[in-house]
Amino acid sequence: MRDDLAHFNVMEQQFADRREAGRLLAEVLNEYDLPADAVVLGLARGGVPVAYEVASALGLELDVFLVRKLGVPLHPELAMGAIATGGVRVLNQDIIAELRIRPEDIERVAGTEEQELGRRELAYRNGRQPARVRGRTVVLVDDGLATGASMRAAVEAVQQMGAARIVVGVPVAAAETCAELESMFPNLECVCPLTPNPFYAVGLWYREFRATSDDEVRELLARAAVRRHEAGEGRPERAEI
Repeated sequence: MRDDLAHFNVMEQQFADRREAGRLLAEVLNEYDLPADAVVLGLARGGVPVAYEVASALGLELDVFLVRKLGVPLHPELAMGAIATGGVRVLNQDIIAELRIRPEDIERVAGTEEQELGRRELAYRNGRQPARVRGRTVVLVDDGLATGASMRAAVEAVQQMGAARIVVGVPVAAAETCAELESMFPNLECVCPLTPNPFYAVGLWYREFRATSDDEVRELLARAAVRRHEAGEGRPERAEI
């Protein structure tokens, strides 16, 4: 896990937007000797613009991976867990115990989020099949890590789906979250160019951090699919970065 980029302006410690962050993240991932058949999975929605730039720069296949935060009732910004594609559910038992959240409330929130996850699965791919994960190197990309609940669910899901190697790539994260992920998953590689302390929140480290829309996700996935089709489903020469 690298803590800086040589040319990154540490005085500002901000990315212009997710696309710039993705290009800078690709520079670091370019050193990790990813195989030609590796697949980049962008966590919807904010991770997809970052993942698009990574996949484009490294000539890798791109797909979306769906994770939904389970927000605490009455305080939905606070995550008590997450669900992911493949039926994976991760719960933060410390928060659940501290706030005395009832099992029926967990099920109610999870049911709502499972419906939304299903809707997005249908909407984003426009009939395209999900990328094959079994036996491949998977690069899970998001726009940042705060608590890590969503990424933990994603890692557990792709493990269950048979990924041969898992790399988590994010432009910015709380250092303790990266360390926690690596301790939970000993074979995981966590790649993060920027780990500011104090961290506060992901959006603080972007000058432009508007919400990523469904249309933007669809457009980027379609653009990546066309690029790959034009390349004959093969991998173009790795870009010089």
